[in-house]
Amino acid sequence: MIGYPSGSFAIGGVDFLLQPTEHKWMPRTMLGRDGAGHPIYSGVREYEFRFQLASLTEYWQLQQWFNLMSNTGTLVLDLPAYAVSGTYLFTSYTGCIIDEPEAGTYFSESKTDMLLIASNIRT
Repeated sequence: MIGYPSGSFAIGGVDFLLQPTEHKWMPRTMLGRDGAGHPIYSGVREYEFRFQLASLTEYWQLQQWFNLMSNTGTLVLDLPAYAVSGTYLFTSYTGCIIDEPEAGTYFSESKTDMLLIASNIRT
């Protein structure tokens, strides 16, 4: 984690047009156990964003970031810092990957139930 975060959810220093309705750090995947029985976890984390209702412009922004990342490889994400004291501070994480945004049905020309997963986050 490096850089100067924007203070809200952002990719490449550009704030999301729509802030997520719900968001969370996902539990790490347990890869197995060592010889002493201790769990072995992945070295990277995932973050989940959920949006209840989004305009097509807001959805398009997420889709464009996915398209950009698929060409360049990775993104810089501003997220709430993982496990930092008792405060809610945003931190920039480099080398991140996002999955293609998913969305539910249309409601009055807007997308519903949008989901975005960010991965390869080193905390």
